[in-house]
Amino acid sequence: MSVSRRTVLATAAGAAVTGASSAPAAVAYAASGRAPASALSKLRAAADYAVEKIGAVAPAVTAFPVGTQFEKWVYSQDGGWVGGFWPGTLWMAWLHSGDEVFRAQALASARKLAPRQDDTGTHDLGFLFYPSWVTAWRLTGEEAWRTGALRAADSLSRRYNPRGRFIRAWGALDDPKNAGRVIIDTMMNLDLLAFASSQTGDERYLDIAVQHARTAQRVFPRPDGSTPHVYDFDPESGAPLGPGTVQGYSPTSCWSRGQAWGLYGFTTMYRRTGKRDFLATARRLADYAVAALTPDHIPVWDYRAPQQPHDVKDASAGAIMACGLLDLSAATGERTYREVALRLLTALSETCLTRNSARAEAVVARCTRNRPAEDGVEISLPYADYYLLEGILRVLRPRDVDRAIDLSTV
Repeated sequence: MSVSRRTVLATAAGAAVTGASSAPAAVAYAASGRAPASALSKLRAAADYAVEKIGAVAPAVTAFPVGTQFEKWVYSQDGGWVGGFWPGTLWMAWLHSGDEVFRAQALASARKLAPRQDDTGTHDLGFLFYPSWVTAWRLTGEEAWRTGALRAADSLSRRYNPRGRFIRAWGALDDPKNAGRVIIDTMMNLDLLAFASSQTGDERYLDIAVQHARTAQRVFPRPDGSTPHVYDFDPESGAPLGPGTVQGYSPTSCWSRGQAWGLYGFTTMYRRTGKRDFLATARRLADYAVAALTPDHIPVWDYRAPQQPHDVKDASAGAIMACGLLDLSAATGERTYREVALRLLTALSETCLTRNSARAEAVVARCTRNRPAEDGVEISLPYADYYLLEGILRVLRPRDVDRAIDLSTV
């Protein structure tokens, strides 16, 4: 069932011929310092466990996992907003194991997202198409994947409001409800637009991403570096109205997964543009989140909820945060961010995996989807599995991850 690492690297090298490789970024990651041997051992064991679990579950997966109920995946046929993470997880499993079965499964799963290329009713097209279709193109060089990702980027660009200079988060384009609603999560969808500009030479896509990021930079970070989940604008005039929340405790709290989205997203925007104010914003968000971590290094679901730090956890926030901190360390040269990322990944590997449950279908437990709605508290989530593997492989196999998702900086 498995193939040699030589086969994996040769396939990835084929994508490099198409211009998909950015080796200097991987060199920068490698140069930022190796993890202690004990941490490396734990991370390898966690990756091995993840690949074993994914391999056992994947043959029965016919749609897109969205979360677990009684430790079993619940599925969406069209992928919802999380559809890109299952094929992305399969790609990470392939990179770690070299097993061609994972490659075939990743491609088959990604193909099922094809109808979503023309979906103008969501801002989540980056989540849907970057870890699935962009990665498929980078690792195979097959033009159809690139073309589909560009079409998705075009659909995303239609959600841009030029009056307020933001990308609308929710709702159909002709639906007035939520027409001025912006959420911190959108920072993670901007890289699809950056990809489109880099591939087509059309700066319009990147300009939309930059304008949205500047708007988010202006309204989301508070003086202490914390962020709300939501910020509302008047959709007709573009005038700011104020903060709000859906998944955080309150408009004045700090939802930990949103903070992680912002940290990772602003760092990515710095890498794509070289604009140092984006890097400064990412550092502000990172410094707040790092200071808010409890000694166990598993984020609570909201850093300002009344019962924190003794509240329910969200392991997915920790996995996303770790990836963002590894990016930030490479961008700034500051080892402290990398050291915290390693502690996060090690803590997740030691305390949040499903090793003790024979019936569990996911890799990561202790996640919280939407605490205020009592929706998905202490469950597993597909993006937790994806970002845990991405983070671990950034440490163990930075060159392979670079080939998959592009770790370069302009």
